[in-house]
Amino acid sequence: MDDLLVSRMADGRPEIFASIQGEGVSAGLPSTFLRLAICNLRCAWCDTAYTWDWDRYDRADQTMPLSIDSAFDAIAALSPRNVVITGGEPLIQHRQLERLVQELKVRGYRIEVETNGTVSPGDLRELVDQFNVSPKLAHSGNEGLIRIDPPVLREFASLDFAFFKFVVQDAADLAEVEALREQFSLPPDRVVLMPEGRTAAELTARSPWLAEVCTERGYRFSTRLHILIWGDKRGV
Repeated sequence: MDDLLVSRMADGRPEIFASIQGEGVSAGLPSTFLRLAICNLRCAWCDTAYTWDWDRYDRADQTMPLSIDSAFDAIAALSPRNVVITGGEPLIQHRQLERLVQELKVRGYRIEVETNGTVSPGDLRELVDQFNVSPKLAHSGNEGLIRIDPPVLREFASLDFAFFKFVVQDAADLAEVEALREQFSLPPDRVVLMPEGRTAAELTARSPWLAEVCTERGYRFSTRLHILIWGDKRGV
């Protein structure tokens, strides 16, 4: 099957929308988002569980197949020239993505891919401008699943356009971040710490001390701009 499996909005349209990048090193950049379905992890605090949790959500209602041409047309109809491919875990569909990304690059788009770092980028490493890699820490609740894949993380670590964003709940998570940074020789300026939170209140409560940690250790700090601006909503 050459179609992408994408998230479906309540009105039946694919979840392709214009907004600003809310997280990571490109925060604030006007972007067009394409949200793919399916994920190989099961994070307890996931705010896009509708892309993979078929116990709580109906797969037929929440997802839809979308041809590469239709995806391109929907992206081209929006203004931002930075395209963020997110999920779910987008790299599960890397074969279908390659053709779409090739067409976008020919037309001058900049491409970011957001990934949990457990799936190799394959040939996409030659096409993508920025990988936003978010390895999951123990608090994510992925018992029995491979949340840290050393060979894949080493592959991403070898790319100077891959940045590593860690979702942090409390100070106890910092030891795990440090261990991973040392294991994979991640430069501090490619490490991003972001507070876990789905409300402005949660982000505000967890941000001051985490920002201080980033200041002390040379890491980047990221909040979640879309949550602060619009709340926990889809399509923004």
